Amino acid sequence: MNTSKESTKQEYARRMDRVVDHIREHLDQELPLERLAGVACFSPYHFHRIFRGMVGESVKSYVRRLRLERAAGKLKQTATPVTTIAFEAGFAAHESFTRAFQTMFGCSPLAYRKACQVENSHRQIHYWKEMKMKVDIVTLEEMKVVFVRHTGPYTACGAAWETLCSWAGPKGLLQPGARILGLSYDDPEVTPPEKLRYEACIQIDQPLEVEPPLGIKEIKEGRYAMTTHFGPYEELSASYARLCGQWIPQNGHQIDNRACLEIYHNNPEDTEPEELITDIYVPLA
Repeated sequence: MNTSKESTKQEYARRMDRVVDHIREHLDQELPLERLAGVACFSPYHFHRIFRGMVGESVKSYVRRLRLERAAGKLKQTATPVTTIAFEAGFAAHESFTRAFQTMFGCSPLAYRKACQVENSHRQIHYWKEMKMKVDIVTLEEMKVVFVRHTGPYTACGAAWETLCSWAGPKGLLQPGARILGLSYDDPEVTPPEKLRYEACIQIDQPLEVEPPLGIKEIKEGRYAMTTHFGPYEELSASYARLCGQWIPQNGHQIDNRACLEIYHNNPEDTEPEELITDIYVPLA
């Protein structure tokens, strides 16, 4: 294997080991993403996707699982009341702890205390998976776009597109070959839905005058790792996780702290979700 690629993989693994160790050693504390990203020296913007891609589950799910596994150990080895263990695991109510425990272990905490065996919570994590992902390293030239900003759930960005397309259509900007793209500034698995930021964009190559809610901006030239996602937009996060947390570090690259970019090849208004084609661009340092 290329020495540079192997070195990058090892560095990513070392950083993730630090995060995992930090989480295990501070399960009783709040573990905000910004703090964990700092422990790993990863960009806060991309940290959650890197973590999910390498570890195989989100930060929230991982922390929750470790707390439940630790709770199971206490149920097995001590006589501590279930309510106390629930609070120590970060649950505000006995009922919510019981539901989560039942989902994970297949029985109630009391039943587990009597009969079940817990899996070792310190099992080794295997970060690297076999990759069969087609990715190209490309340079996108600087481009000027007209955009409409949307704040809120990504699934509700249709109004922004309607505003943009209603303006662009009469001006002939929606001809075949037009570059239709979106800028996603937040990870929907991290940022609350009402605070997600997104910009619906159309590339332009001529001077234009616009008024709010439309705007014009330049996207700087830069290097990106690009892969194509086939299928519903709701499944884009899985492609992002594989690209950020597997392919990029395995191939010796570092992620830059710029916005990700999506180029859309068909219209969701007249295309089945399974037939949607989206190019994903993750910025590289």
